[in-house]
Amino acid sequence: MHKGTSPDQFFQTDAEQAKRERRAAKAGNKNGNPIALKSKLLAAIPDPTSPSSVLIAESTGSVRRVNVDTGDTKQVFRGPSAPVTCVVVGGAANQTLFAGSWDKDVWSWDISSKAPGRKYSGHTDFVKAVVSTKLGGKDYLISGGADKKIIVWDVEMGSRLHVLQDQEVSMMAIQDLVIDPVQSGPDEAILVSASSDPHIRRWRIRLDGFEQIKESSPDEPGAARHTILEHDTTVYKVIFDREGEEVDLWTSSGDGTAKCLSRLKGFTTGDSIHHGDHVRAVAVTEQWIITAGRDEDIKIWNRSSGKLYSTLEGHYDEVTDLVTLDGGKRIVSVSIDGTVRTWSLNQVELDKINKEREDRAKGVEKEVPAEPTKGLMTLEEEEELAALMEDDD
Repeated sequence: MHKGTSPDQFFQTDAEQAKRERRAAKAGNKNGNPIALKSKLLAAIPDPTSPSSVLIAESTGSVRRVNVDTGDTKQVFRGPSAPVTCVVVGGAANQTLFAGSWDKDVWSWDISSKAPGRKYSGHTDFVKAVVSTKLGGKDYLISGGADKKIIVWDVEMGSRLHVLQDQEVSMMAIQDLVIDPVQSGPDEAILVSASSDPHIRRWRIRLDGFEQIKESSPDEPGAARHTILEHDTTVYKVIFDREGEEVDLWTSSGDGTAKCLSRLKGFTTGDSIHHGDHVRAVAVTEQWIITAGRDEDIKIWNRSSGKLYSTLEGHYDEVTDLVTLDGGKRIVSVSIDGTVRTWSLNQVELDKINKEREDRAKGVEKEVPAEPTKGLMTLEEEEELAALMEDDD
């Protein structure tokens, strides 16, 4: 047991103290051009009003717009007094920012003016996920909470339309929600939910009701399975792959893997990426699969081969979310360490990172170009000397 004089160090094991010291030593690195904020960063989404900005959920109870190119962090949406865990943009003309909070409410603001809007109250525990959709031409908000409930809200009226719960298999705290862009239509939304149990559920939501979708069994033709069960524990993230022809479902889990669940095969595992430790986030581009989580590293996987191509080191605490920018040319990562980092996904840049890592492993020092030596005389003095020398001749 380590005995320290700092209040933060009392009752720390040697392992905890070693972790603390390692993180402190790592904190000063400039990899990914870090933008440091004064809070833990819990989620992020692209900012639809700016191609170089992201909207970030902060533990200080706010949503912050961060421009990763200029470093501007001054635009803040305030209201909650508890941590904000999730964000989405929706509502009329996609002009409303929604954020779920530990205070059990979903808050909203006008995304342009930052003026506060309606608050949606109904959960009995932390709100963990939010998505927006349309049904019958009207705007709806869907939220999921640690209370094991999914609530569908009428955005304009603020009223609850439906409360979704699994009646057969116990559903734990909701971790993520996503709308299926292929199967959803004008009058119904197909929602996919992930939770602290390993089950992934699909729901058909209409104005007049909802149902949980039964899945075809991969093992027994003609049989049905109640949920999609492809992971061993918590599923943190569910996203649809809009780069692929089939728009398959990608997931990330506490079992250390990210998986591609094939739409054509009844959402059974097609490809599996073994990141290691808890995988909190996954993102996909035409060329890469990107994973990140508790081990602090961002791993870039070759989409064609499934092999690890590069590891991006810089964060010194758990990475909580990933956002692709510029059509998949860059990836933004946010972390409990309070930094926003932006990384190029250009293969040439990744090759440079790989080479630098190999050189470090071999003990090769990175060469720093020497500054040109300044002359002892000015240009004017050198010209005068040359003229004198000519006169001597």
